[in-house]
Amino acid sequence: MSKNNASRLPPNPNLGLKFDVDRLKDIYLAGGCFWGVEAYLERLPGVYETSVGYANGVGANPTYQAVCGGNTGFAETVHVRYDPGIISLPAIIEQFFKIIDPTLMNRQGNDWGTQYRTGIYFVNEQEREVIAKVMEEEQNRLGQPIVTELKPLRNYYPAEPYHQKYLEKNPAGYCHISFAGLKDLSLEVDAALYHKPAPEEIKASLTSQQFMVTQQNATEAPFSGQYWDNYQPGIYVDVVTGEPLFVSTDKFTSGCGWPSFSKPIDPRVIVESRDLSFNMNRIELKSRVGSSHLGHVFNDGPTELGGLRYCINSASLRFIPLNEMDERGYGKFKALVKP
Repeated sequence: MSKNNASRLPPNPNLGLKFDVDRLKDIYLAGGCFWGVEAYLERLPGVYETSVGYANGVGANPTYQAVCGGNTGFAETVHVRYDPGIISLPAIIEQFFKIIDPTLMNRQGNDWGTQYRTGIYFVNEQEREVIAKVMEEEQNRLGQPIVTELKPLRNYYPAEPYHQKYLEKNPAGYCHISFAGLKDLSLEVDAALYHKPAPEEIKASLTSQQFMVTQQNATEAPFSGQYWDNYQPGIYVDVVTGEPLFVSTDKFTSGCGWPSFSKPIDPRVIVESRDLSFNMNRIELKSRVGSSHLGHVFNDGPTELGGLRYCINSASLRFIPLNEMDERGYGKFKALVKP
């Protein structure tokens, strides 16, 4: 392995996150030199822990020197233990394909040899079809065959201690991948966990203003809402269904008098449509599950935050403080909230 100057590692969003260890699952990913691959994968929100080692070769307890000899059949591999309640297996595989070139045979970056082949090794046969679907989508996107192998895990041996968390201990160590894909990574919001109550229940549970805004597309007066100047750490959810919409980390001061966010927690929780009311041409925002009117999105947001301004009515939101997110069922999203 050669050496170059690796950029500073991004923060790990999983540090301090509470996991349900009883539901953890495993996947093994080979993507060339395992130093950078591990550093990237352990920063996917929902990854409990990682290790590096050697998978699907011949013999027992191989050494790094033996694997580099090219005669063992082992591939440098990262063992990922993840919480499927926070990140799905397809999401992990999609992220994996962001850091490898799946069209290259037995090489990645500056490294050549069978030990640097790309591969996905599963422990549950039921996962094969799920992974294969993502691989098919990747091949269609690239428009050329991919050579990443998809096989059951036959064996896995942890690598020597000095390889574990190598880039954490050696920040300038060789790294053949980019961490850019982590920048805008968000946690998935499962729509099946939320439902829209019956109309009479909605009316009974909301204030008159909340009802007019969410159900009748009204707009609260600027600087009058509960959250326009709230900057406590936490999460904002649909007042009707509880579906997560925004996090405080993405909230910024816009001066417009309504809560403003640079992006939603998951793009799929927001439904956009053209709004030509009041002789204006705007993009209306509604929540996915509840169809609650939220506000509008404009392209006058801070450039460094992506350039968008999600202008939201306070009456459409319920705020859950960071210290209450666990007990109120939003603990999986704490990784996105900067205290």
